[in-house]
Amino acid sequence: MPTAMIEYSRFAVYYAPEPGPLADFAAAWLGWDPVAAAPVAHPDLPGLPIPLEAITATPRKYGFHGTLKPPFRLSGSRAALEADLAALAARTAPAEMPGLEPGRIGTFLALTPTGDTAPLAALAAACVRDLDPHRAPLTEADLARRRKARLTPRQEEHLTRWGYPYVMEDFRFHLTLSGKLSPEAAGATIDALRPVLAPLLPVPFRIDALCLFGEAEDGRFHLLHRYALTG
Repeated sequence: MPTAMIEYSRFAVYYAPEPGPLADFAAAWLGWDPVAAAPVAHPDLPGLPIPLEAITATPRKYGFHGTLKPPFRLSGSRAALEADLAALAARTAPAEMPGLEPGRIGTFLALTPTGDTAPLAALAAACVRDLDPHRAPLTEADLARRRKARLTPRQEEHLTRWGYPYVMEDFRFHLTLSGKLSPEAAGATIDALRPVLAPLLPVPFRIDALCLFGEAEDGRFHLLHRYALTG
């Protein structure tokens, strides 16, 4: 079904790689291609401690991405959001870092940027701040769910002000590769991934577009449009 005909319950602004080897592998790794809006067969990767279907079950529905503005319900029209997102992209410069590296963030695996991430943090802050008028307020159920994570006072302020606790000073850009894994399973998965990822990771790593994603009725996210950063 064409994306224009699908009703989306939430929207988000993400980084997603341009079409190419990394995007292809990542879609297969997670089992979901947000560009084609279709499942993808997992690769046969030796050395994994548990089935890849289980490793990637949690992040699969989002597609391979790095969050810039977390998912939110619209307060107004999609057209108004798209107009402001296009304007933001037009006045914003790309962010560039030396590269990406795989590793653990708490209990899950992700790619994280190397080098100075200040320009990236500023880009994410602008997305959160400038597009916030389009975000509908959180429900009490949303707030209660987020507060189960034992937020710090500053994260609680972010939650009530911006609708998500891990923004601004608490933002850490990452491209999720797995759900929760034991330390042993995480180590084995990284060992299996490193030689496959090494030739695919961009050098330098450059964010030169803002990607609008939408959550469809089945809970899976689709890439709706890519806005080039031209500021």
